[in-house]
Amino acid sequence: MSGNSSNAQAYSGKIARKRNKKGTIGDTVILVVLSIVSILSLGPIWHTFALSFSSSVASNAGRVGMWPVDFNMNSYNLVIGDKEFFLAFWVSIKRVLLGGIVNFALTILVAFPLSRTTKEFKLRNLFMWFLVFTMLFKSSLIPLYLTVQNLGMLNSIWSLVLPVAVPVFNVILLMNFFRSIPKELDQAAEIDGAGPWYLMLGIYVPLAVPALATVTLFSLVTHWNSFLDGLVFMSKTENYPLQTYIQQLVVQVDLSKVTGEEAAKLSQISNKTLNAAKIIVSMIPIVAVYPFIQRFFIHGIMIGSVKE
Repeated sequence: MSGNSSNAQAYSGKIARKRNKKGTIGDTVILVVLSIVSILSLGPIWHTFALSFSSSVASNAGRVGMWPVDFNMNSYNLVIGDKEFFLAFWVSIKRVLLGGIVNFALTILVAFPLSRTTKEFKLRNLFMWFLVFTMLFKSSLIPLYLTVQNLGMLNSIWSLVLPVAVPVFNVILLMNFFRSIPKELDQAAEIDGAGPWYLMLGIYVPLAVPALATVTLFSLVTHWNSFLDGLVFMSKTENYPLQTYIQQLVVQVDLSKVTGEEAAKLSQISNKTLNAAKIIVSMIPIVAVYPFIQRFFIHGIMIGSVKE
């Protein structure tokens, strides 16, 4: 009897070792594949970085790979060497801060009532269809421009913020997160005498930190990367946000009108190197902010993993 028991233990131990070995091999394969994907994803960014420090001759000839050729910083000097760059940078900072706050507040105020049932909010379906309609059928540029003009917001920071004040996609994401929160919390809060405002601000918002971090990052990236609205609504260059200023920079540079040492520096610049420098400069703020919000995405992975 003891012999059968020892044989069973040995057999089970053998199976466990095989499973551990298979698990180790599987983990190794996954790590290798993810490492390759990461390298391939970072490759274009690193190539752009190398291109921004290369000469115009090398970039136009296609000789730039993963390392700069004829290293120089003339493209960056051209981008950040004048005061208009810093004015545009400040406009974008104001836009991101103001737009982020407006998006954050309105997204919560719209998503929370839409997460209620039709018994709690009878007009929920009507407002929901209204939001979905705006996603499917967006207004064209001319009516939007006329609306902004009639409201007196041209050449104002509000023309960059209010037209996108309610991001419908973010509202739907946050609404679905609110709906995944157990209803028992509502019942407990109602028993304690909590009203809708306390329920939203005291219970739902603190529980929705991962979702709020996600939609906030979406809003910040959208405001930072937008350039067309600045080009349409701003007639003065000092009111341009950074992306609009950078987009117009190539048009404003005329090498034929520059002589002397400055011409020698500008001769090292091409549209490729200048565009590469623009890409690198414009992505720095988002790259700096993203690591601080990334940890909330990890918590967000658990959304919906626990069923009621």
